[in-house]
This record gives sequence, C-alpha cells and structure tokens, in this order.
Amino acid sequence: MPTSPTGRHAAGPDPGGDGRDPDDPGSPEAHGRHGDAPAPRPDGAARADDGPGASPSGRPHRRGGAARRAGTLLAAATATLLLVTAGCSDGDGGGSEEEPDRDLGSQNLDWKPCPAPSEAEGGGTAPSPLPGGTKWECSFMEVPRDWAKPEGETIELALIRAKARDQANRIGSLIFNFGGPGGSGVSTLPAAAQDFERLRARYDLVSFDPRGVGRSQPVECLDDPELDQYYAQDATPDDSAEEKTYSDNLSRYDSACEENSGADLPHVGTTSAARDMDLMRQVLGDDKLHYFGISYGTELGGVYAHLFPENVGRAVFDAVVDPTSTAVEGSLGQARGFQLAFTNFAEDCVARGDACQLPGSTPEEIQQFVIDLQNRLEKKPIPGIGDRELTQTQATNGIAQALYSKEYWPLLEQGLDEADGGNGALLLALSDAMNGRNREGQYSNLQAANAAINCVDFKERYSMEQTKARLPEFREASPIFGEYLGWGLMGCNHWPVPGQWETPDVSAPGAAPIVVIGNTGDPATPYEGARAMVQALGKGVGVELTYEGEGHGAYNSGNKCVASAVDQYLLNGKVPASGTVCR
Repeated sequence: MPTSPTGRHAAGPDPGGDGRDPDDPGSPEAHGRHGDAPAPRPDGAARADDGPGASPSGRPHRRGGAARRAGTLLAAATATLLLVTAGCSDGDGGGSEEEPDRDLGSQNLDWKPCPAPSEAEGGGTAPSPLPGGTKWECSFMEVPRDWAKPEGETIELALIRAKARDQANRIGSLIFNFGGPGGSGVSTLPAAAQDFERLRARYDLVSFDPRGVGRSQPVECLDDPELDQYYAQDATPDDSAEEKTYSDNLSRYDSACEENSGADLPHVGTTSAARDMDLMRQVLGDDKLHYFGISYGTELGGVYAHLFPENVGRAVFDAVVDPTSTAVEGSLGQARGFQLAFTNFAEDCVARGDACQLPGSTPEEIQQFVIDLQNRLEKKPIPGIGDRELTQTQATNGIAQALYSKEYWPLLEQGLDEADGGNGALLLALSDAMNGRNREGQYSNLQAANAAINCVDFKERYSMEQTKARLPEFREASPIFGEYLGWGLMGCNHWPVPGQWETPDVSAPGAAPIVVIGNTGDPATPYEGARAMVQALGKGVGVELTYEGEGHGAYNSGNKCVASAVDQYLLNGKVPASGTVCR
C-alpha cells in the first residue's frame, strides 16, 4: 500500500469506472461483476481519511493519505475514487514568470468545453452532457505560486463547472473537494454528478484540481514503469536487509519528486489550497463560499473556515477527518477503521451461510484465512494481470480499496476466493484502482500529489527505529492492516521540505453553521473524527449529523434521511438539529 505518514491516504478511482475494457483480465467486470459494484463515493482518499495505503508520505490518505508505499490502501473514496472524465485544456497549469498585471480577484475566467482528462488526472473521455443537455465547462484560474509573495509569479489551477438549472433562483457556486489529498476534482465531479443533481437546481456545481494535482502544476515523481516496481515492493520489512531496501525505496521516491517538482513542493499544502479557494470564491462572483467537502476535503474546509470564518456560506463536511489527530493517531485510527470494516464484511459473509465463498464459519476464521493468504503471498506472489504478479502488499491494498463501499463487498469476496486459488487478477485490479493506474499502465498523479501535500502539511518525521517502536500498537489495532499502516509512518522521513503543523487549526468563531456528517462504519475516516471536528470548529459552528451505516461517506449512500438533511440545508438554509441520527 502506498505509505502515508499522516494517516491520510488518497483513494483510487472506481475499479470499474475508469474506462477499463470489460474483457480485460484486469477489469473487475471481467470477473462477472459488470455493473453490480457502483463507484465508491469520492473521498478520497485518507489523511486519516483515505485508507491505509502506502503513500510516499507514509500517511494514510486523508480520504481517506499519500502515494508512497507499494500500493496505497487508499484515497477519495474515493478521491475519491473515480478516475473518469474531465479535463480542462491541453495545458498542465504551468507557472508564469511574469508578475500579475492586474488584481487576481477580478480576473475573468475563459470557460470552454472540457476536453478529455489528462494522464495526470487519470485519463478517460471528455465528460458527457448532464440531464437536460447542460454541458460541462472548464477553465483555468491564476493564483500566486507562493501566497507569501502574492505579487510574485503565478500558476494556473484547473476548474470545471456545470451551471445551475434554475438561474433565476440560483444561490451561487457550490465548490466540491472530493478528498485525497491528491484527487482531481475536474475528473471526479462529472463522474459523481448524478449524486449531486438535486443540488444543481440552485447551484453551479464547481470543482477544481488543487495545486500539485492533475492539470494544476502537477507534482511528478517516478515514471510509470518505476511506479509498477514501487507499488509491488515489500512494504512490511522483516529483517535488516528488507528494512534497508524499504528505506532506500522511499528515499528514491522522494528524490525523484524533488528532482521533477522541487520548486513547487513548498507551496502545495492545505493552507495554500484554502487561500486558493477564497480567491476562487471572489473570481466566481460569490459573497460567501458554499462548499461540500468529502474526506480530506473536510480538513481543507476546516482550514478555510479558520482562515476566513466571515466568508463561510452553507457548508457540508462528509466522511470527516479528525483535525485533532497527529500522524500516528490518524494512522492508528485508520487501522482500527479498516479492521472494523473488514469485520463487518466477514460477519456479513458468515451470515450468508453456504453462499459465502470464503472458508470459515466465524468472522475470526475468515480473518485468519486472509492473514494466511497474506503470509503466502509474502513468500511467493501469484499471477496477476499480464506479466505482473500479485504481491502481499498489493493484495492488502486491494482489500482496503474494496472496503470503501459495501457495494464492493462482492468484489472483495470473489477476489479473495480467486487469489486463494492462485488467480490474483481481481485483487491486483483493485490495488491498481487505489494507486491510480489504468489498464494501459499509466498512473495519474494522485499518489504523488498525496505525498507532497501530506509531507508539507505535517511536521512529524519518523525514523526507522521510531517506526519499529510503534509497530506493536498497529498490529494490535489491526491484524490485517496494522503492519502496513505502521510502516507508513516513515513516508515523509526523507522529504526535502519541512511540514507546517502537528495538527491543523480549524477553529472558526463566527462562521456560519457547518453540517458535519459522521458514518459509524467508515473505514477511512473513523466516526469519531466527526465529533472532534464539531468541537474543534467551535460552539455554534459545527452541526453534528450521524449516519449508522457502512462505507466511506454518507450523502451518496442512498440514505434518504442524510440526503434530505443536507439538501434542506444547502438548498433552503434549514439547519438540521445537531445530534440528528440517520439509520
């Protein structure tokens, strides 16, 4: 799994929604599951919100973490989690050496039809029109490369929008961040648009590639063949030789990021992204920022609310990152969250009796079956897709990807059964989705951006010895995922840029109410994070809403209670009662 030292992992795209050929052995549809496992909700994901993947930053993606370890157990939900459809131009948001000759807040955006997404955004086809024929529009917005030098050189951020249906009663723009960090909003919003079509009644739906992501001055590290090797590595070393190899691989990854994107690495953090969003608010012509943040997007939204409390409009945080968790606390929280999700999966399988394809009559026996499979794969990988094999790390990564949504449980059950029989194609396809790899062998920059953002945000740097000292806690938290998340703490150890904080400040006195939704069965952003966010935002700001369900996030779960509460607030301004529980 990609290592993310912060407990935030970038979740990969929908393994069945990224343009894979259904006849491709690496496609979940080729395993008899075509259409029965919807895309995970965007997240994206994991800081502690995107999954136990091994991101180069060693922290789980706040997807759900960063792109580091061999095969990230995440980000978005499923950063979200949908490598599908849109881009903004043929450019990559490159920097300008000239000083801006005008007030950036008064710039006019040149909206044009959206092309197909770039390789950094995940590839695919141009987004299709929405119901009623509304077409997606894309543009670029100029922002300072360094907000400490607002009159200095600029870079461009890629934006996408779909106009509101009812222009006469339009409230404004509703800006989305789907998580990661590192997820492309330009490609995710069109893929997820059907879930937010009700909100388009009165809002322009808007998203963007944050700095360092997709077309917005993307962070570049290893090339595609190097990433194949990197994500297949042994991410849970057992002896001194393996430990050295693991550390050297992390160092090599970080050096490649510095060599290819060194000038941008100090400036891709969450604080800069929050300042970009306030400039975006101005450029879009809105007095207030109306916002929907998912997974890591809740952390970004919290930082925005702290910096600009007077500019907060109607805002919703779903799949909430705990803003009070340090890197190790976030990673441990994810270990427990993914373990809980696996236990729920195993209990469901046992309850189906003979219909369950996995051996074992109790959840504990199914867990032991998976641990035994992991141990066998560590000694001897099995055939995967083409000439690529399924390693222990990739199998664990694929398991985590499938736990982002209950609708993925059939894929997980089938993938484990096939792997037990010597066929690793389905678990490898799930792992590829987590890491942003398409069937042509091309990687998005999801994990590279995840690493860069995580490592410039968080101060903690864990040495080999410090990491090994914490491993017993991680093994206790999760027999399946703990070891991987524990080793992920090393993800930022060699990073060339120092971090900013131990935990972000999200206090927002005077801000408008923010609806904060926690899901009791969320593996990537454990439920406790929602209450921590409510308390950290401050009295009268955070409004807690609980969903008793499974998967990463709640609004797109299909639960009518959650959807109604959110829609009533965003569309009509009706704030739900704090403490509302939806079942």
